[in-house]
Amino acid sequence: MPTGRTCEDAWIAASSLILATERLKFLVALRPGVVSPSQAARQTATFDRLSGGRLLNNVVTGSDPVELAGDGGFLAHAERYANTAEFLTVWRRLLAGDTVDFEGKHICVKGAKLLFPPVQSPYPPLYIGGSSAAAHELAAEQINVYLTSGEPPAAVAQKIADVRQRTTALGRGIRFGIRLHVIVRETNAEAWRAAESLISRLDDATIERAQQAFARSDSEGQRGMAQLHGGSRTALEISPNLWAGVGLVRGGAGAALVGDPETVAARFKEYAALGIDTFVLSGYPHPEEAYQVAERLFPLLPVESRTPKASPALYPSPLGDTGTLEHARSRETID
Repeated sequence: MPTGRTCEDAWIAASSLILATERLKFLVALRPGVVSPSQAARQTATFDRLSGGRLLNNVVTGSDPVELAGDGGFLAHAERYANTAEFLTVWRRLLAGDTVDFEGKHICVKGAKLLFPPVQSPYPPLYIGGSSAAAHELAAEQINVYLTSGEPPAAVAQKIADVRQRTTALGRGIRFGIRLHVIVRETNAEAWRAAESLISRLDDATIERAQQAFARSDSEGQRGMAQLHGGSRTALEISPNLWAGVGLVRGGAGAALVGDPETVAARFKEYAALGIDTFVLSGYPHPEEAYQVAERLFPLLPVESRTPKASPALYPSPLGDTGTLEHARSRETID
């Protein structure tokens, strides 16, 4: 569930689907700088309880200065990461059950606490993407899963090595994921025709306007995505079966794996061999491509069996604000 003014609100959209699903997990954008860490911790714990522990959080520091200004954010790139580090320090401690006093450069809370804990302990897993040194350092310090964009395997390997080195130096572990679109068809020729059809009606002026908008971003990841295709549709296969056409007009994740099931599965396994164990996938139109991936690709991959049906976990309310955290943790599960 993405975030930003071009999207529906991630938390409301995701929560509307809790009762319509039983096993689906939700990777919901968490935006330091837009809400306080205490409020974000309450949102996180509530969603995690109501969904029966199906929440994942994707930390988004923001990249478009025009959009950030509209949300009241005026910090430069490095300062946004410093703010995010302080935010997550408070957020994680609250969800772990601490009463928090914290005074940093950007975040200050006194006596903050969370009366209703999440289902997942100590907190729902944190994901983050980012290509800058600041993003890698934050990932090493506080994140559970580092997400790379869909780049050629050699570039992905470099990112993994850097983040892993930083994480090991801190005595932590971390997992790795990749954000990709997928276009899989019965044959390679069909898949490439489907890819080309996505951009067949784009004119050069539309592509140029999109690239100008993306150029406002101070995100190193976005700059890296733009460099893969250079705003031109002449050389969009940037690595075997890795196609950058989506990035001509879409910010963020702009690359797709394209091919028949056996070819795409082989590319997945190449990324997995680098250390990737989480694949965040999408396609256009989304429902139709989800079926294509499930029916054609999943049988060739070591996809895990279905997770058990989740049930919401609710806690008796303490009396007013005088209740203790221990009282609130008396758990009642409702099927």
